[in-house]
Amino acid sequence: MGHLDHATFGWLTPVLSYAMASIGAALGLRCTVRALGTRGRSRRNWLLTAASALGTGIWTMHFVAMLGFGVTGTDIRYDVPLTLLSLLVAMLVVGAGVFTVGYGRDRSRALLAGGLTTGLGVASMHYLGMAALRLHGTVTYDPMLVGVSVTIAVIAATAALWAALNIRSPGAVALASLVMGAAVSSMHYTGMLAVGVRVVPSGSALPGATVMQFIFPLAVGLGSYLFLTSAFVALSPAARERPSEAPATAFGEALDDRPARAAAP
Repeated sequence: MGHLDHATFGWLTPVLSYAMASIGAALGLRCTVRALGTRGRSRRNWLLTAASALGTGIWTMHFVAMLGFGVTGTDIRYDVPLTLLSLLVAMLVVGAGVFTVGYGRDRSRALLAGGLTTGLGVASMHYLGMAALRLHGTVTYDPMLVGVSVTIAVIAATAALWAALNIRSPGAVALASLVMGAAVSSMHYTGMLAVGVRVVPSGSALPGATVMQFIFPLAVGLGSYLFLTSAFVALSPAARERPSEAPATAFGEALDDRPARAAAP
């Protein structure tokens, strides 16, 4: 069995990956809070932004952590299409969960369905990303630890969606995002503890891209997207979050409903 090192750069990659997960969670929560205070196209757009932020944060967390992953006795490459597919899966499943909560009439049922869907999707993203590994040898998994990691993913996703429904103040969102970042990181490293590698020495070249050729530039790009989107959300007006503007909002909603009432028999 090859020796696995999950932190070849020391604490740098675990800390950075946790930061990415927390930033994505905070941004996703703030966007979901905005979405729940709006209707129509605005709600859809805020939910899309929340899904992209959460999905990007989770995926970036995973692959920033993988920057520090190494196996003695073999180089590591990544299958580019599979890695990009894992990013797409992350965004789609998180989007499914966010939209389920955002438009669900029965909040409890929507929370359970969204949490289960999102959690299983996050776990799928993780193991799909692991399937993209190319090395000289075979990768095995401890079924018990895999089950634990999937359970953590479902619980973390359900907690994230619950927070989106119930937390409003910026301070509470910040605290919730730190907890969620820890939960996502725990899921990742629990899944990594399940990994075993049997190295088979070989002189043949590995297919795929190195971590610095592909993963690092992509992670930097997505991390920049999170920071820029965070700035946009922080600077965008949030009229519906200010109680002083509630009467004007209610008046606007009444005007929006006027054509529907006039058309009613």
